Amino acid sequence: MADAAVNETRRVLIAADKFKGSLTAVQVAERVTAGLRRVVPGLDVEALPVADGGDGTVDAAVAAGFERREIRVAGPLGQEVTAAFALRGTTAVVEMAEASGLQRLPAGVFAPLTSSTYGSGELLRAALDAGARTIVFGVGGSATTDGGAGMLSALGARFLDADGEPVSPGGGGLAELARADLSGLDPRLSAVELVLASDVDNPLTGPKGAPAVYGPQKGASPDDVATLDAALAHFAKVLEAAVGPRAAEHAAAPGAGAAGGIGYGALLLGARFRPGIEVMLDVLGFAPALDRADLVITGEGSLDEQTLHGKAPAGVAAAARAAGKDVVAVCGRLALPEEALHRAGIGRAYPLTSVEPDVAKCIADAGPILERVAERIGQDFLR
Repeated sequence: MADAAVNETRRVLIAADKFKGSLTAVQVAERVTAGLRRVVPGLDVEALPVADGGDGTVDAAVAAGFERREIRVAGPLGQEVTAAFALRGTTAVVEMAEASGLQRLPAGVFAPLTSSTYGSGELLRAALDAGARTIVFGVGGSATTDGGAGMLSALGARFLDADGEPVSPGGGGLAELARADLSGLDPRLSAVELVLASDVDNPLTGPKGAPAVYGPQKGASPDDVATLDAALAHFAKVLEAAVGPRAAEHAAAPGAGAAGGIGYGALLLGARFRPGIEVMLDVLGFAPALDRADLVITGEGSLDEQTLHGKAPAGVAAAARAAGKDVVAVCGRLALPEEALHRAGIGRAYPLTSVEPDVAKCIADAGPILERVAERIGQDFLR
């Protein structure tokens, strides 16, 4: 960027995701703003915290002006938890991790075979009760691998064993499935636009499916992965008998394996799959905010190979580059070479480790260190 352009830059848009485990997306924006304004007092800064459909999606929607609604639902192990969704007019943002995420499990506890998405279905039902006509269903960070069976049950589906009894919760229980009945699904679902927002495009089963790729993150042993993969394949086969060939088509579709296969359940409900960050940028009003900006600051906890595959900073940078805007990124850890950043549309990245080499301190004191990083951005781009 030429010096003249630097001197003219006077409106900044901060569109960053959370630093997982250290700062929420809202806190990232607050700290970056504070650091920039130490260099340029009174600087015109607009904050638009973003998310890609995973945990933090509801918080990003609330920060953008949606109303936060809280209800009691079933957690992944059946315990009652308080979960939130976001509502603005007739548009709702529902985050499955609020009900069925890993953060809902007790510390150190995993339940790969028995954890259920029932509470996610209760959240969707609450959005319907609130009058939603469009539901953005953000999926990611799940504790579950049940193919969305729990969610579908909460919405009126029945999954029965050979004795006509409901199968046990979780992906493991689907091995006993003999009959699926979707005739009792909430009729309001047919009149709602349901958007499946995810940053992964895995199918339901197989070597790239939900159990094989994501099961180990949820505590699944190799035997558990094999059990879950077989159970989900059986689930899809039984559903094919109940609803026809579309059940098999959905199982192979991109996004079916998202969040332990809840993507599959959403596709059965008629959801349209879209990359999570694209959906959220639309919902949050990113385009008009981008029009107002001269410089865009994005980021997340770790800028790495995963960032380039549908994570929030890559989506922000792509949209900003298309609009001819300069983009820099903040992060806790930088694991991408300069050329990869440039290909993604990020001109320069500023990791916390550039001002504090001790990674443990960066995690523990991320806020103050991020302010110092933002001061550097201000000096490099705004003076």
